[in-house]
Amino acid sequence: MNISTEQRGMLRAIPAIHRLIEQPLVQQLRMDTNVPHEFIVYAAKQLTDEWREQILTASIQIMNEQQVLEHMERDLYKKMTEWLSPRLRRVINGTGVVLHTNLGRALLSETAVKQVIEAAAYYSNLEYDIQGGERGSRHSHVEDLICRLTGAEAAMVVNNNAAAVYLILREMAKNKEVIVSRGQLVEIGGSFRVSEIMAESGAKLVEVGTSNKTHLYDYERAVHEETSLLMKVHTSNFRSIGFTSSVSTEELAALGRKYAIPVYEDLGSGVLYDLRQHGIGDEPLVQEVIKAGADLVSFSGDKLLGGPQAGIIAGNKRWIDKLKKNQLARVLRVDKMTLGGLEATLRMYLIPEQARKEIPTLRDILSSVQEIEEKAQHFMTLVGTDQNITMSLIDDESAVGGGTLPGITLRTKAVALQFPEWPAHHAEEKLRMGTPSVIVRVVKEQVRIDFRTIMKEDIELLAEAVKRITKQR
Repeated sequence: MNISTEQRGMLRAIPAIHRLIEQPLVQQLRMDTNVPHEFIVYAAKQLTDEWREQILTASIQIMNEQQVLEHMERDLYKKMTEWLSPRLRRVINGTGVVLHTNLGRALLSETAVKQVIEAAAYYSNLEYDIQGGERGSRHSHVEDLICRLTGAEAAMVVNNNAAAVYLILREMAKNKEVIVSRGQLVEIGGSFRVSEIMAESGAKLVEVGTSNKTHLYDYERAVHEETSLLMKVHTSNFRSIGFTSSVSTEELAALGRKYAIPVYEDLGSGVLYDLRQHGIGDEPLVQEVIKAGADLVSFSGDKLLGGPQAGIIAGNKRWIDKLKKNQLARVLRVDKMTLGGLEATLRMYLIPEQARKEIPTLRDILSSVQEIEEKAQHFMTLVGTDQNITMSLIDDESAVGGGTLPGITLRTKAVALQFPEWPAHHAEEKLRMGTPSVIVRVVKEQVRIDFRTIMKEDIELLAEAVKRITKQR
């Protein structure tokens, strides 16, 4: 590598580790946090290596020795501060996407949060039968609730729906055939494909029908002695329209009974509260799928259910018992905090109106335009009149998100912001990089904040964040 004279000078200007860590900002941070000396040395060495690399790649402007020291002092302080701060932290969701996968999907209700905290802070009867005074099962905390809500004979929980799909296929179809409609070989976020998880499980995929039409006779023609499972995948993250046809759960269940082959439906999102009564989508209820005859159903806990991340499996006791005994059940099991949050969430569904009001996912999906507008108006009042901000209240559309309710939009209210001194993308970056971080959309050179996903307790923080960037130059 050819090194210029200027680069050599910059490399020589990099201070020794002991000199760098003696700088005022670094020493002040050490006094404030009582961080060990070894930690500071490690960070300084890493920073020094980074600077050498950037100098050699000419990605740092030419500076003298004093400038290098000053910049490195600030960089070291910033690096150590970042290391000492939580990486997973609160953000304000101004996108209007209720189940934003990148922002953590479903929010837990206050009741669920309290139960999570109690499970985390104290000893619990996670695997202890208090009444019998002996070892118990962690499944017992939610199984009865799931059965009562869905009409299933038995249930269990694993760490997400992908794990549920894998466990079911591994237990029930390893080295055997599973029949699936071509139109249901879906891919969800993170490049998770039904066909690939099936291959990983050891099951043999048998595709039937076409991408737009599958008939009952397509399944029946494919049935033979190696068939171990009839699988139906609910297309919860896309819609096929036009010249289409699919086989209902009732029809598939009847075929399964005819040939003594279990039927499994992967519902994906999974919903226990009927959103159709509010004119939102056409998602089937889990209890309807069980009633239609599916032997097993699996769905997510942190999507339309509004609970923590989990994969819920419900259905025939015979098959659930086999799944519980599979060695992978221990590998894929959920922890006490997940169970606490899930139990509290499920319990709310015993009183549907309580679930609607207290589970944030349902509350936000079902929020009226008037309720959303009131939050937006309160925000605009708090920001007040500022010559550096132009605000307008506009009609907009929200998405539910999380790979659910494809094609469904919800009427909403948003505030469009323009900053004369900042381009929209610059203002978006400043909001995103602030504390707390505010995630917004940029539309037509405007910063747009959808108030469907702005919680009431976030409005003051949001107003302060917006006013703060107008003071930055």
